[in-house]
Amino acid sequence: QVQLVESGGGSVESGGSLRLSCKVFGYRYRRVCVGWFRQAAGKEREGVAVINREGNTLYTDSVKGRFTISKDSDIKTLHLQMNTLKPEDTAMYYCALRPLCERLSLAPEDYNYWGQGTKVTVSS
Repeated sequence: QVQLVESGGGSVESGGSLRLSCKVFGYRYRRVCVGWFRQAAGKEREGVAVINREGNTLYTDSVKGRFTISKDSDIKTLHLQMNTLKPEDTAMYYCALRPLCERLSLAPEDYNYWGQGTKVTVSS
């Protein structure tokens, strides 16, 4: 049973930093992609950053240069370093896993397993 558990959310002022972590349990796939997604109040869930086992990454344009996704070699732990945070980054952040991953994708519908989420609030 695949499980993902996020941590590290919180409240910061604009310009601040946060580091999110995600523990990944129970998967057995070799070709896997994992990533971070977010959902702000009243908006659809969107992809933020994803990474595959080889370390290739894909970011949504609004976070490029500010956020960095990383993982350990076995994808047991996933991180999202978020710098220069803006009020528009306020959202619930989720980590997700896509088994049998052939290509990187930021589309939430491509991911099968999800964590419960961690809240990030950025005040102006």
